[in-house]
Amino acid sequence: MLDLTPSSETTTATDQPTTRADLLGMSFAEMQAWLGERGQPAFRARQLAGWIYDSLVADFAEMRTLPAMLRAQLAREATIEGPRMRTELAAKDGRTRKLLLELADGRLIETVLMLYPATSEGRARATVCVSTQAGCAYGCTFCATGQMGFDRHLTPGEIVAQVIYFARELRHQPWQAPDGEQIDHVTNLVFMGMGEPLHNYDHTLKALRILNMPEGLNIGARHMTVSTVGLVPGILRLAEEPLQVNLAISLHAPNNAMRLRTMPVTRKYPIEAVLDACRVYTERTNRQVTFEYVLLAGENDRAEHARELAQLLSPLKQLCHVNLIPVNATAAGYRPPSGEAIRAFRETLRRSGVSNSVRAERGDDIAAACGQLHTRETRKAAPDRTESES
Repeated sequence: MLDLTPSSETTTATDQPTTRADLLGMSFAEMQAWLGERGQPAFRARQLAGWIYDSLVADFAEMRTLPAMLRAQLAREATIEGPRMRTELAAKDGRTRKLLLELADGRLIETVLMLYPATSEGRARATVCVSTQAGCAYGCTFCATGQMGFDRHLTPGEIVAQVIYFARELRHQPWQAPDGEQIDHVTNLVFMGMGEPLHNYDHTLKALRILNMPEGLNIGARHMTVSTVGLVPGILRLAEEPLQVNLAISLHAPNNAMRLRTMPVTRKYPIEAVLDACRVYTERTNRQVTFEYVLLAGENDRAEHARELAQLLSPLKQLCHVNLIPVNATAAGYRPPSGEAIRAFRETLRRSGVSNSVRAERGDDIAAACGQLHTRETRKAAPDRTESES
């Protein structure tokens, strides 16, 4: 019998210290308490939250409904600045923008805005891909972030700040979708950037709640997706959460032997344990699980792999969907399959009754895949460091 008891796998490490209170990392109740400790009436919290999340100002001096003395105190004792933007790149089609952000301790993270036109299945949307850690501890061989190693967890405020940055950009310059709709706010979030969200469980969930709260950006929980390499304790904890976010599992292989070649986490959490946790999740939430499957040419993209994958997922019946992802080029040297191979893989899944889709390739010209821009910038900076140290 597999042990599905939550463990310390999902606990948080020591927070990054800060000299000023990070208001972006506070729930509304915490913001009320913080202001109350400074002698402010309760209604000030709603005013402050309105300036931060509705007006999206970046400077306390602009918060004109707050008394001048309070604005000065906020400037001394608090911050809403977030990480410093080091690099911003835009794809040629204008629908993908990527940031390289520098945290207060000098570490770098990435976040991406992806703009999607309307389809027959839904309206146009602006999706932010959010990082939850600097680096990653799980070492997936096809992922640039996985090859960096783990630095630290991000704080809730550092997670929220990534979304706020693009919320401000869209407010300043809305995107006009091909159907004419003006998109001036963030509509969707995917926690698929740098790091493993369920390894930083407490901070990630707090950030989700802040982004979801009515006094915040008020992004619907069902418009948020948390992706994991398959940390069983975290999946079980997420199953008990009242916040109805979506769950995505990075599967990438139909059996343990193949998965272990690219995902070392398989040693601790084999596929059987992950799927058992997913069954608990679907039983308790009645929500669909998405299984992400990075297609690697010559590795996991043949018809027999698709048939094995369909058989593996059959116990989840209609509560699963496979998202096929042609691999991005990384130092590991993997190649994406041909269009013909991808179509054949999809058709095999379809005939087996497995709902599936192919993730559209976005931002290849700006290194938009997880960790690629960080890796590129770090390599560019390496000669400069060598010269300065000699």
